[in-house]
Formats: sequence, structure tokens, C-alpha cells
Amino acid sequence: MIKEIFGKKLGMTQVFDENGNMFGVSVVEVEPVRILEKVIYPTKIRAKIGCFKVSPDRVNRLKKPLLGYFNKIGVEPYRMIKEVEIEDESNLEVNKEVGVEVFSEGDKVDVRAKNKGRGFQGGMRRHGWSGGPSSHGSMTHRRMGSAGANTDPGRVVKGHRMPGHMGNSYVTIRNLRVLKIDKEKNVLFIQGAIPGPVKTIVKIKKVKR
Repeated sequence: MIKEIFGKKLGMTQVFDENGNMFGVSVVEVEPVRILEKVIYPTKIRAKIGCFKVSPDRVNRLKKPLLGYFNKIGVEPYRMIKEVEIEDESNLEVNKEVGVEVFSEGDKVDVRAKNKGRGFQGGMRRHGWSGGPSSHGSMTHRRMGSAGANTDPGRVVKGHRMPGHMGNSYVTIRNLRVLKIDKEKNVLFIQGAIPGPVKTIVKIKKVKR
């Protein structure tokens, strides 16, 4: 069986356990994926899966190489093809659909997604700087100030924190817990917040820690 799968973030809500404790959860819709083929490497075996089925009226929007691949293996087209890790090769069936049954309630997972893009931001917002003096005489309330070093090395050190593009980068949140699974609606309820806005595609990977 595969140990990672892709889903779509729907938002956040609250769930209660049997003791009445409330937990904030992220809701992820996991549309069943199809195992397209086994990929055999010298040291490991991985599975190639198709994610997010393409409706018949949108098939003509796919690029020809991708459509040709699905025609070659005789499978209805999917929007995305990914290679994923597997747990056990023995129960890995090619052309089989799998979904939320990959996980069980209480499983620990790592969730990876692209966070919200916030454009160009100053150092105070991007890095949490406290800023300069706020009195009337000061002219550098939110500016970064001096960036260089002394005569040695006589340049701005590589990696120095500055204003710049913020967000729109991949982030992995580790050790989250699957609190609840709705198999009828193909929905996972994962404790805590995960990156990205609504409808972001997220990768959910089962881990043992």
C-alpha cells in the first residue's frame, strides 16, 4: 500500500472527541487516486499514481504527451502524476483505486503544501524585526538600517535577512494527527493548521515517530 497521497484543503473547523474535548482541525478532501505502475529502482520500489480525475469535457485541455501516456496504459486521464513511497510491495495492485483508507484514525502524518504568497514585504513583516525609533525625529521607523560589515569582509554577507518576496514557498508541517476520517465523503480531519489557502493541493505522508 502507498504511504503518501495528495488531497485538496477545504478549510478548518472543530471536532469533539468522546470526552468532550474540542480540537481545531484542517479538513482535507482526498479524491481516490489510481496506482498506474510500479517504478523499480536499484535500491527501492515506488508507485506512480494519478491524482484528480479529469472530467470528459476537459480532456482536450490536457497536453498531448500526458494524454498519450494515459492512452498507452489504457486508463482514464488524471490531472497530476506523482511518484510516492510505498509501505508494502506485496499488496500494491496496479490499476487499483485507493483513497482515505490509506490512513487510520490516530496516524501521525507530515503535510506539505505551498503557503500563501504575500508579495514583496518589508523586514518587519517578513522577519519580525522590532523596527527603529518611533519618535518624530527619527527617519527610519521601519527601514532595515546598515546591511554591510566592517572593512573585513567589506561586503554584505550572503544570506543576510532583508525585505523581499514573502510566502509562495513549500512548507512541511510534521507530526500532525489524523483525528477523524469520513470515508463516505473522502475527507480527512487533521489536527492543527496546514499551509496554504483553501483549494491548495497538499501532500499527506504517513510517518512513524
